[in-house]
Parts: sequence; structure tokens; C-alpha cells
Amino acid sequence: MSTCTTASRDLQEPLAGTAATARTWLLIEQPGPWGAKALVSSHLDPEVGRALEAAADGTGVRVALIRRPGRHADRHAAQRRRVYAAHTTPGNAWLRSTTVDAPEELLRLDFVSLGAGRHGDFGEPYEGTPLAFVCTNGKRDRCCALLGRPLASELAASEAEGVWEVTHLGGHRFSPTLLVLPHGYAYGRSSAADVKEILEAVRSDRIVTYGCRGNSAWDRPGQAAELAVRRATGAYAAGVLSVVHTKSTDSFGAPNSTGSPDAPHWEVTVAHVDGRRWTVTVAQGSSLPPRPESCDAALGSPARMDVVAVREVSAAHG
Repeated sequence: MSTCTTASRDLQEPLAGTAATARTWLLIEQPGPWGAKALVSSHLDPEVGRALEAAADGTGVRVALIRRPGRHADRHAAQRRRVYAAHTTPGNAWLRSTTVDAPEELLRLDFVSLGAGRHGDFGEPYEGTPLAFVCTNGKRDRCCALLGRPLASELAASEAEGVWEVTHLGGHRFSPTLLVLPHGYAYGRSSAADVKEILEAVRSDRIVTYGCRGNSAWDRPGQAAELAVRRATGAYAAGVLSVVHTKSTDSFGAPNSTGSPDAPHWEVTVAHVDGRRWTVTVAQGSSLPPRPESCDAALGSPARMDVVAVREVSAAHG
């Protein structure tokens, strides 16, 4: 049986520039089964789920549910829930954690401030092992269950620390997908060995670019541009690169993956903390031939971010 992940992998669809966009993540523990729209179709009170969605809308905060890997019995018993809040913008990145008796307590949060990178003393600073959130929600797409759940279970069985299941990270066709905190990079087509390497790198404040979809703090052109600079320069340290400007430009005749010079282009400025800057030209292409973006979906041509050029425009002085 063909799946969306099989088609994407066989057609070598690039991963860079496909991460979900979120400056801040709010991740709420919710055991038990999840539906396709988990915030309103799980054992979380759907009224609370709808209120959380509304509170986060337009603020830069993305809300998702998480649970420990393993069997998910259909239990309704009250219990304290772990909650993580993470801001992923370099220079002001933070990860904080708390527990709550009831998720509705989170409705008192200032979502606008959270999205802007102000935690307001939410919880306590998280100083434990890096966290990996593997998408396993088969109700959204069967690939997340077929590939994500075995990965989460394998990692848990190997006693890898900091592993959770999560409801939705986007990009079903790149399953198994995961989000890694504290730095906020997303990955696709990951094996257990890949995840262990990624987490080990994070412990040393390094970013693995293999299989990386991008940093969720940036928009899609920025994600692709930042990864291109890392690969071109060997700047793999966490937190040293920022996307400081993205400008949409007129088409200038450079062919992209479709062979068309008419697709959108961006000039993205990426800055290093040492003063260096690069201009990265990114063109939006269409992935061809057509393939399903998720299982059982009609054939389509997903947008892709093609890096056309990386040019250093200034260097550190001193």
C-alpha cells in the first residue's frame, strides 16, 4: 500500500523549509486517545481546547497535546499534567516547565506576551535533558501512527530520556517527524539512531542539519536560508544564526525546481553573532510530479523552498 511518505521519499522531496511556524510552543500533557483535531477531540474538555485555540490565534503561539510513549488506555481520571512553554527565537530562546491540575488554568496566560518571547515567570526554567516530541497522531494521517509510534516506542524502550508523543507538527509526508527543544528545530524521516544523534548534539549546543526541516521561529524561506548558511559555512553551534530580514523580490529569471522563472523569490538576510551576514536567495518551487500531501488526499504539487544562492555580504571586524 502506497503512502504519502513513500511518495515523498521516493521522489526525494527536500525537507528544508517545511517546519511548522511557531515562535512559541505550548505543549500540554493529555493522556488517552487523540482525534484528528486533538484539542477538541481527546479527553481534554473540548470547550477548554477551543478556548486555547482562540487564545493562541494570531499570537505566534502553537498549542499541541503531548503524552508519554506507550499504551494509551481510555482513562478519564484526573491527574496533574506536565506543561512546557518554549520560545525558539535565537537570542531570546527559553524553555520552561510546570504542572497543572486542570488545563483551564492555562487560559490565564498572556498569549500575546508568550508569542513575543516574554514568559512572565511561567513555571520554572527547564534544565533537564533535551526534549524530542514525535508526531504519532494516526487520526490526522496514518503515516504518523505507522512510523511515528514505533519510533517513539523504540526510543522509550532504549531508555532515551526526554521523549514524548505529540499531536501535530505538520508535514505528514515526512513522517516520522519530530520537534526538538530547547532550540526548536524540526526533523523528518528520522530513525531512532538519528534522534539519538540529534539529542546528543543538542546537549553540546550543536544543530544537526541532516534531516532538518528548519527552526520553527522562522518563516519557510527563512528556515531554508538559515540551514543553507549552516551547511555552507559549518556554523553548527546553536543560537549563533538569526534571520534578520526577509524581502520578497520580483522574479529575475533564475529557474527553480519547476523550470519556471516566475515563482516567488525572497532575499533573506542571515546574521551570525560574530557580525558576519549573508544574503540567501530562496525561490518557491512546486514539487513535481504530483504526489499526495497526506494519505488519502488528492494528488498535488507541494511548495518547496529552493536555495538559489548564498552570498556573504559582511564579515566580523575587530
